[in-house]
Amino acid sequence: MKNSSKKQVNCVEKLKVLADETRLAVLELLIDSPKHVGEMNAILGLEQSLLSHHLQVLRRSQLVVTSREGKAVLYRLAPEVEVTTGKALNLGCCVLCFN
Repeated sequence: MKNSSKKQVNCVEKLKVLADETRLAVLELLIDSPKHVGEMNAILGLEQSLLSHHLQVLRRSQLVVTSREGKAVLYRLAPEVEVTTGKALNLGCCVLCFN
């Protein structure tokens, strides 16, 4: 597979992941600062297991990364996801803008 084809496949996979409203909402929450699961859950009002599922999908897609703080897990945008001016994320293959 050519390098440009690999990039297109990677972009398609990221966009499939982001086709879900909850995952988009999580990324929008993380634009300003890293957050713990409890913080995100309080804002989004989801069941813990559902939010955990969406966070796992975002981790596997390399859109978010985690770090431990004691028993708590802190989520942040992956280093490859660049926050641009305004509320926009450069995913490497396209720019996702939030209004």
